Amino acid sequence: MRIAINGWFYDQESTGSGQYLRHLLANLRNAAPELELSLILPPHIQPPSDLSQAINVVRAGDSRLPWQTMRRLSKVWFEQRTFPRIARQLSADIAHVPYWGTPMACPVKLVTTVLDVIPLLYPIYSRGPFTSLYTALVSSAARGSNHIITISETAKVDIEEQLQIPEDQITVTYLAPAERYHPQIGAERDEAVREKYDLPERFVLYLGGFDWRKQVNELLLAYTYVGEADGDAFPLVIAGREPLYDDRLFPNLREYSRRLNIEDYLRWIGYVDEADKPALYRLADVFVFPSLYEGFGLMALEAMASGTPVVTSDAIVFEEILEDAAFIVNNAREMAGAILALLIQQPLRDTMINQGLALASNYSWRKTAEETLEVYEGVMRQ
Repeated sequence: MRIAINGWFYDQESTGSGQYLRHLLANLRNAAPELELSLILPPHIQPPSDLSQAINVVRAGDSRLPWQTMRRLSKVWFEQRTFPRIARQLSADIAHVPYWGTPMACPVKLVTTVLDVIPLLYPIYSRGPFTSLYTALVSSAARGSNHIITISETAKVDIEEQLQIPEDQITVTYLAPAERYHPQIGAERDEAVREKYDLPERFVLYLGGFDWRKQVNELLLAYTYVGEADGDAFPLVIAGREPLYDDRLFPNLREYSRRLNIEDYLRWIGYVDEADKPALYRLADVFVFPSLYEGFGLMALEAMASGTPVVTSDAIVFEEILEDAAFIVNNAREMAGAILALLIQQPLRDTMINQGLALASNYSWRKTAEETLEVYEGVMRQ
C-alpha cells in the first residue's frame, strides 16, 4: 500500500499538527514496515536529516512568492493543487492530510485528520475575510474525504455536528506522550534546564498558548488566592512565546496580572525548546492547564507521564482523556484550592502522581499508528 502524506507542518514541531505528523510517521514505519510511505514537503522546508531512510521524501518545486504576506496563499496552493498532484504522480493508493487542510479535489483516495473544529465552535478564531474563506473551503472539502480521523470522542461529536459528517466515516485515534516524557529518562539534564531558564527551586507551571481559549487569565485569577497563601514559596512559571496582545483573541495578560497585583509571584520565561520540555515538567510541582477547549489536551498527559500532578478546567475532553487522574475544576477559586492541596498535602500529591503515571502509560503512539493503518485498510476495501 502506498501512502502519500502532506508534510506542511513537519518543521513546526512545537504545534499539535507538527507533533502529530512526526510521531505518526515514525510509528507507521515501525508498525507496518511494508508500507510505502512518502512525505510530501512544500518548497520552504528542507528535506529532514532525522527521518528514516525508508520514508520517501519529496520536496515540491521551488515556487516561493515574492512577499512574505503571500505565505497563506502558498499554503492553500500547496494543499489544493501541489499535494494532490504529487500524490497522483507517486501512484499513491491513499493521500493523507494530517491536519484540517483537505483538498477540494483529489485524484486518489483521501484520508483527513481533523484535530479539532475550533474556528466553527468559536467564531473569534475565524475573524477576517481570508480566515473565514479558508474555514469554509476546508469545511466543504473535508466532507469529500473517504474517511476522517480525529483524536478524541469529544472532537468526533463536534465534527459530526459542525461538518455534518456521518459517525461511521469518523475514527478516533488517541494521541500519546512521547517516550522522553518520563520521571527518570533524561533527568540528568534537569538542573541544566533549571539554570537555562532561571527557574526557582519550587514552582507551579503553565506551558502553552496565550489565546482567549487557553484561559490563562483564570489561572492568574487563581493565583490571587495561591499568592496570598504561598506565592513566595511557589511562584507561577508561565512558559511559551507571548503574542502581540490585542485584547480580543489575545487578552493582555501582562496588564491583567498588574491589575491583580500578583506580578511578584509570576515568572515569564518565554519560548521553551522542545528538548527542554520533559525537564520543565519534571521540575514543576504542579502543572495547570486551564483551557476552555482542546481536541485532546496532550500537554496534560505529557506532564503526567513526567511524574507531575495536573490541574485542569472542566472541559469535556479532559473528563474523557484524563478521567480521575487530574484535578478537574470549575472556576478560579477551585483551581487555587486544587493547586494548594497538591502543594501541601503529600499523600494526595503522591496519589495523583501515581494515577497520572498509570493513566499516561495507557496511551502509545504505536497504538495510534496501528489504528491509523486500520483506517487505511478500510478505505482500500471501500
